[in-house]
Amino acid sequence: MRKRFRQDDLTNKRIEVLKEYFRKGDAGDLSVLDLFTDDVEFYYPKFGIHAGKAAILDFMRGLQGALQNIQHYPDEYGYYPSGRNIIAVEGHESGILKDGTKWPVKGRSDGLFSIIVHFKGDKISKFHVYADPDFAGRDIVRDYWRK
Repeated sequence: MRKRFRQDDLTNKRIEVLKEYFRKGDAGDLSVLDLFTDDVEFYYPKFGIHAGKAAILDFMRGLQGALQNIQHYPDEYGYYPSGRNIIAVEGHESGILKDGTKWPVKGRSDGLFSIIVHFKGDKISKFHVYADPDFAGRDIVRDYWRK
């Protein structure tokens, strides 16, 4: 007989799924795709909105082309359940670009992000990332606050 999760158990399971996403994603482990529904909706700034696991793979390949590595700290993040099937995540990341530039760069980029995640059961069905893709803070054209 299948074990039935109470909402608290399911929420905790979903948070563990999110932590696993960060760990597997950082390692470039393609089994990360198993955490998503087949029709997952994915959004990232400059990448846009796409559907399906192939979009996640395209996103990962794009990052791998730009970064030597990326590091997330999932045990330090804020996980905020909202409603029955949504969890918001707030966190920070760091890494090294292909050219050797370490990020975040003090005063130029912060490595902060927020993610809104929708679930179907314990699978991610919608994953919208809100972060500045200018990891090293090189986009000075839109740096409206500096003189």
